Amino acid sequence: QVQLVESGGGLVQAGGSLRLSCAASTRAFNDYHMGWFRRAPGKEREFVAAISRYGINADYADSVKGRFTISRDNAKNTVYLQMNSLKPEDTAVYSCAADWSYSAKVSLLPTDYDYWGQGTQVTVSS
Repeated sequence: QVQLVESGGGLVQAGGSLRLSCAASTRAFNDYHMGWFRRAPGKEREFVAAISRYGINADYADSVKGRFTISRDNAKNTVYLQMNSLKPEDTAVYSCAADWSYSAKVSLLPTDYDYWGQGTQVTVSS
């Protein structure tokens, strides 16, 4: 069992930045691809970004490319999401997730992820 705890959310003005963190309670953190997803009120959960086990590969939703950066520190069992140039449409609950997979490719599908955090609220005011 892997527990994931997000932090770093909050209220920020449009154009501002936030950095989310997700700490994992596992000694095998580098066995997992890690992803960030978000859910806005009244909308489906959507993929934001994912990073492979050793940080070699990363993928992003088109809506955040060039603004968000995912990274990980396997020594600290932590994955990060740096969010710059935030927009009101980025407002959502952001959750991290862990995917144990034989594939070298990261997945964009929430159904492929095995463990989830409870999420952290990000609110961007206009």
